[in-house]
Amino acid sequence: MITPRFLAVAAAAVTLAACTAAPEPPPGSGGSSQGAAGSPQPSGLSPAAYRTALDAAGGPVDTALKDLAKANTPKTLSQRLTKAETAVGAALTQLRPVQPPADITTEHSDYLAALSGVETALGDLRTAVQDSSLCTATAVLAKLGKSDDFAALKEAGVDLASLGDYPGGKLTVKPPKEQNRRQSNGKVLRSAVRGGRSKLIVKNGGAQDAVLTMMLGKRKAVSVYVRKKSRATVANIKDGNYRVFFATGVDYDSKKRRFNRTCGYERFDDPVRFKTTFSGSTIRWSDWTLTLNKVTGGNAPSSRVDPEDFPI
Repeated sequence: MITPRFLAVAAAAVTLAACTAAPEPPPGSGGSSQGAAGSPQPSGLSPAAYRTALDAAGGPVDTALKDLAKANTPKTLSQRLTKAETAVGAALTQLRPVQPPADITTEHSDYLAALSGVETALGDLRTAVQDSSLCTATAVLAKLGKSDDFAALKEAGVDLASLGDYPGGKLTVKPPKEQNRRQSNGKVLRSAVRGGRSKLIVKNGGAQDAVLTMMLGKRKAVSVYVRKKSRATVANIKDGNYRVFFATGVDYDSKKRRFNRTCGYERFDDPVRFKTTFSGSTIRWSDWTLTLNKVTGGNAPSSRVDPEDFPI
């Protein structure tokens, strides 16, 4: 990493204060002043130098936080959270040795304290993504937006900008509000393969809403939303061997087809076969009932699925 120019300027100012007795610093530059006992007192960086320092440190922080919204899988979300932590840590490393102009000493200290708080908060958010408490960028940004650390950093950036021409600490990222969206029970979210005689009954006795998706070959055939403690029926299922997946969670985003919080992804290990047979004037077909929550004596084992491999 190339050391920013402002650090070299700051070091030179301190050295000059220690060995130069008479010359008065030029207007607008960092320098020294005489205390009551005649000893030199450092006055900090010039406003221009401090502005450069803050821009170099604060800009990447704002960019990294905005980039969180671009993550579309838990894996990329965790990676972007790590990058945001790194950006905040780098800002702290750059700004801690800096002596600001005397009139913003308090605001500078507040900004550093807020940065440190956000660094810790980002680490906590990354842990929440890894344990599936938070599942999407929307959920992460909403949680960050509710935190006292984010509010403090936002306020500190505004204070620096308003008390002098130091906009580099301002945040432009706008976190969404946390929501609890649900679809109506039994709503068919996808209907790509239909036209048979069979029906599927889905029972969800769990504590969270669910979306069940059936795959026919590589094609997403049917998806249905089933609220917690509810059951739903999907009619006109076409014959075929279906692989069945289901996701559970809180706050369903219908555009992204994902739950935002406390999510889980599973699939039934065995395929479900729908078959219609004709015998003389008799027509027989198979209906299935699937229970998503674990039940004693159940005969349909299921396995967890990596979110990256789940059919959305």
